[in-house]
Amino acid sequence: MNRPANTDDAGRSGDWLDRALAERSHERAGTYLLDEGFTARVMSSLPAPARPLAWRKPVVGALWTAAAVGFAMTLPGTAIDVTREAFRLFAGKPFALSDLALLLAVAAGGMWTTAWFTWRRA
Repeated sequence: MNRPANTDDAGRSGDWLDRALAERSHERAGTYLLDEGFTARVMSSLPAPARPLAWRKPVVGALWTAAAVGFAMTLPGTAIDVTREAFRLFAGKPFALSDLALLLAVAAGGMWTTAWFTWRRA
């Protein structure tokens, strides 16, 4: 009978070596493997962890502050422009109440779908 190489007699998938190692690991869980100081030598020869540059944090903070100030300065004009265009779009042509209801239904459906996908992944 031909079966995949990674299945056992009961038809479960998995590697026989992984199962054997997992079974044997419980037997030797409390023992220490004598390495004659090899681990200590390796750990002492590792380089020191890299430290971030001292000037990096203030520069990043200054850049974020400059971006926030620039955004805040352009926001009032942009908000007025968006409001004018929205008024021109909606007040410029008549629309029925059913159009508004359809728009709200589509928006609500999109929001609920997004929330459902977000909650499902969490």
